[in-house]
Amino acid sequence: MTWPFDQAPNCATFVTRGVIESNNPILFVSHDEDDHGWQFHDTLDAQADDARIVCLSHVLDIDPTMRDLADLPPGWVAWRQDENSPWQRELAPPEVYET
Repeated sequence: MTWPFDQAPNCATFVTRGVIESNNPILFVSHDEDDHGWQFHDTLDAQADDARIVCLSHVLDIDPTMRDLADLPPGWVAWRQDENSPWQRELAPPEVYET
């Protein structure tokens, strides 16, 4: 099967600890504008302390449906209410990338 993401399978990727440690569903995905990195969160208000780093390929091991978001353009986000809801997509508001 062809690799769907614009980053390599071994690319370091941010995932919230709830996804890794508690098997929470991924509810928010960000494809970062600056470095084209990916972030996968179990909540819309994740904090830096909740971040864990895994290989992008591990995200697909956790949730193979993330393949459906591989075409999310850099600078965009996707979210859903729960794991059974459809994904919503939009250009990320500027505050998402403010430091």
